[in-house]
Amino acid sequence: MADLILYHNPRCSKSREALKLLENNDQDFSTFLYLNENLNHIDLASLLDRLGISARELLRKNEDDYKSNNLKNIELGNNELIEFMIQFPKIIERPILDNGIKAVIGRPPEKILELLV
Repeated sequence: MADLILYHNPRCSKSREALKLLENNDQDFSTFLYLNENLNHIDLASLLDRLGISARELLRKNEDDYKSNNLKNIELGNNELIEFMIQFPKIIERPILDNGIKAVIGRPPEKILELLV
């Protein structure tokens, strides 16, 4: 099995719960602190493919950066939204667990267990 990567924001309670679930299930994983470490366009597009969703579905719609950049504009495509996520990583939904083949958003956190079976 590929290495597990948890896209993690330590200030997010759901992300902390996902981290705890991985630890409690004796999983070997690494954390990617996406607010501090740079994501690039290729990595984000690839992650979206593993999630099986569009860029719009990965956006946190209640964030100020989402609202102030008018990201609800339906004319914005995947590539444009990915660029906004790179510039404003806080708008990326979290937590995300990625095994290199498939990824899931941990909403609720127990959803990450799907990748552990």
